[in-house]
Amino acid sequence: MLGMGNPELGVVMLVLFIVFIMLGFPIAFTLMALGVGFGYWAMGDTVFNLVVQRTYSVMANDVLVSIPLFIFMGYIIERANILDRLFHSIQLALGNVPGSLAIATLATCAIFATATGIVGAVVTLMGLLAFPAMLRAGYDVRLSAGVVCAGGCLGILIPPSVMLILYGATAGVSVPKLYAAALFPGLLLASLYMLYVLIRCWRDPSLAPKLPKEQTEVPWTSVIWALATSFFPLTILIMSVLGAIFFGLATPTEAAAIGSLGSLILAAAYRSLSFTKVKESVILTARTSAMVCWLFVGSFIFSSIFAILGGHEPIKSLVTALNLSPTMFLIVAQLIIFVLGWPLEWTEIIVIFVPIFLPLLEFFKIDPLFFGILIALNIQTSFLSPPVAMAPFYLKGIAPPHVTINQIFSGVLPFLWIVLVAMVLVYVFPGIALWLPKYLYG
Repeated sequence: MLGMGNPELGVVMLVLFIVFIMLGFPIAFTLMALGVGFGYWAMGDTVFNLVVQRTYSVMANDVLVSIPLFIFMGYIIERANILDRLFHSIQLALGNVPGSLAIATLATCAIFATATGIVGAVVTLMGLLAFPAMLRAGYDVRLSAGVVCAGGCLGILIPPSVMLILYGATAGVSVPKLYAAALFPGLLLASLYMLYVLIRCWRDPSLAPKLPKEQTEVPWTSVIWALATSFFPLTILIMSVLGAIFFGLATPTEAAAIGSLGSLILAAAYRSLSFTKVKESVILTARTSAMVCWLFVGSFIFSSIFAILGGHEPIKSLVTALNLSPTMFLIVAQLIIFVLGWPLEWTEIIVIFVPIFLPLLEFFKIDPLFFGILIALNIQTSFLSPPVAMAPFYLKGIAPPHVTINQIFSGVLPFLWIVLVAMVLVYVFPGIALWLPKYLYG
């Protein structure tokens, strides 16, 4: 037995984890195996008590109960054919706006992102619904692909994001405050995407030819009816859930339960509710929730042993020796998270690597709330940046054969730069993220 406070062993443990992940080992069980193995080496039988305590503390965390409820809400809405109604109504409302189909796609993604934080689901659904519609209308392949991929990733940032729940539980930050802080940055990013598409299509109309008159010259009564039967019901449901959280009327878990019930009622109202769809949603929810919870258990065991060994100390010593300013530390931290986004999913980044940065935030006097919003913005890039970007691969899996992965990648790159612009704006004007939580919670 080596005894506690062995930073070299902690660093070896972290390096081994990265190696095993690159080799394709299951992440949750790799975390647990390394945690228990190195813990037993350093602490002996005491490690088993620690494992039980950490597992129980994760499973007893009230905040995490909201995760399966929000996921279930998203799957029900996804399977109730609400998305195609929403897309059609927004498309009618935009009429003759340049690039109307692309902007309707982004608006639909932004609204649907508030109903589900599952990036793969949004990209896939919009890839099946909006991508072929844009191609049939003669839209540029690259622009269309970029819009679907970028819009589909907004669920990571826009509340009620599952990522923010995990960050709140990891960093000990209030989830309602995180949701309030993420709202305006999320709307800012979606607006920047739409502004970019509008300007590009206005300057070069060949990228997005005008739609036929029968699709644009629709009576205003039809437009209002389409919005009233698709846009407004979903928006009211989402605003009710977020409003209950923001104004302290319900905890995130209670609000998620209301949202799940509301999604079932909405699906029933559209006559899209069936036993098969509910069963599929429950199975998918159980699978996704189990993955998140086991990952959280594994990461808590791993990070506890890592902290006991003193693995944070070499990293902290290196950062303090570099004599970085808070701004430089934020840039370095975000660059590391950007690179980690290639081999790792956002879940691993939040539950494994964010705890390494957390002790340094106090040293640099950086608000963990603000840091979390920058991470949520940054993680958009991990889904969009080649060569390992998941969103383009999701789209390629369902795109017509003539659409190449290189076309999708080149279409995504401008949106990647827009994410960086949004990050700079939030850093320069922190009130974009911090004003609403300060106003609501003091």
